Amino acid sequence: MANASVATAYIFKGVDAKGNKVEGEVNGASPALIKAQLRRQGIIARKVQKKPKPLFGGNKKVKPGDIAIFTRQMATMMKAGVPLVQSFEIVADGLDNAGLKELIYKIRDDVASGTAFAEALRKHPLYFDDLFCNLVASGEQSGALETMLDRIATYKEKTESLKAKIKKAMTYPIAVLVVAVVVTAILLVKVVPQFAETFSSFGADLPSFTLFVLSISEWMQNNWLIAFIALVVGIGGTLEAKKRNKKVANFFDKLMLKLPILGLITYNSIAARYARTLSTTFAAGVPLIDALKSVAGATGNVVYEEATLKIRDAVATGIPLNGAMRSSGLYPTMLVQMAAIGEESGALDEMLAKAADFYEEAVDNLVDNLTTLLEPMIMAVLGILVGGLMIAMYLPIFQLGNVV
Repeated sequence: MANASVATAYIFKGVDAKGNKVEGEVNGASPALIKAQLRRQGIIARKVQKKPKPLFGGNKKVKPGDIAIFTRQMATMMKAGVPLVQSFEIVADGLDNAGLKELIYKIRDDVASGTAFAEALRKHPLYFDDLFCNLVASGEQSGALETMLDRIATYKEKTESLKAKIKKAMTYPIAVLVVAVVVTAILLVKVVPQFAETFSSFGADLPSFTLFVLSISEWMQNNWLIAFIALVVGIGGTLEAKKRNKKVANFFDKLMLKLPILGLITYNSIAARYARTLSTTFAAGVPLIDALKSVAGATGNVVYEEATLKIRDAVATGIPLNGAMRSSGLYPTMLVQMAAIGEESGALDEMLAKAADFYEEAVDNLVDNLTTLLEPMIMAVLGILVGGLMIAMYLPIFQLGNVV
């Protein structure tokens, strides 16, 4: 069957009904099927071959943002009344990312062979987590798949937008720190030694600050490769330890919450993710206890993941959600109060969605403020590093008059 194979991009050359030469690109399972497809369009294909892959970046990585776009496009297709299998084909044909296109065709083939949409997604856990699959399954069972896809798309878009803001907040200071370290290392290895040769002919004692900088420069010249490897191994080892060791992850997650400004951004982003995920799952008809399990994994922080699991256990014993949240002492007062109002009014999903909007906007404002605050601080740090080195190098020259 045609649908049993993953579609591949082919390029063809041929002639149309009027004898004009035509060429182009089309997706299909095999050259024979491509020729048959073109024949139905009045084109006689003289040559059909697989589209050659680029030397670099031929199969792009599928990112969470790509999944969000795919979900939004599928929701749009379904709302327009396009059949599910055809929706996959339309969405895939419009993509440039070969990796995502191949993924969609695999899902399409599974669905076309009779597999449920949610089950087809579960075969690709790297791209579709349990929360995504459970929500799709809920939509299929309730007969409102297009509505559920729209909710999932909104959830993914909000989540990715929040991640982008956090990444922006973290990337800027890290990038500047890296630049500062690189510039300082270059000055120590390349520039300072030139001054050292000059100082050797002065015939006078050098200032202590200059001697200190020269000793660092000499060490860097002899051990720069070791220092670089140690830095890379240290950073890589720390990140790997954070992934594998729960205690290390706990330490860094707690540390992140205590940092000035960055801690506040992390705190608000966790509140936003908690509220957004719980609102989406509860609105989809997922029982609160099951929804809290999904929320725990979506918080992105070990401290709040454990707290959410404790809240789930408390809710399972009959304690109201807002009471369990208040007892944890970790969640903002406003979020707890919104949960309480939602529970009392029977509109928990709506109240949590409004709370999520509030905290997402708070993160946006904090990121903008962080950028504004960091600019003068960064200039000061760079000035101290570069200026300090220059002062150390020119101090002996300033004192040269005393020697003469």
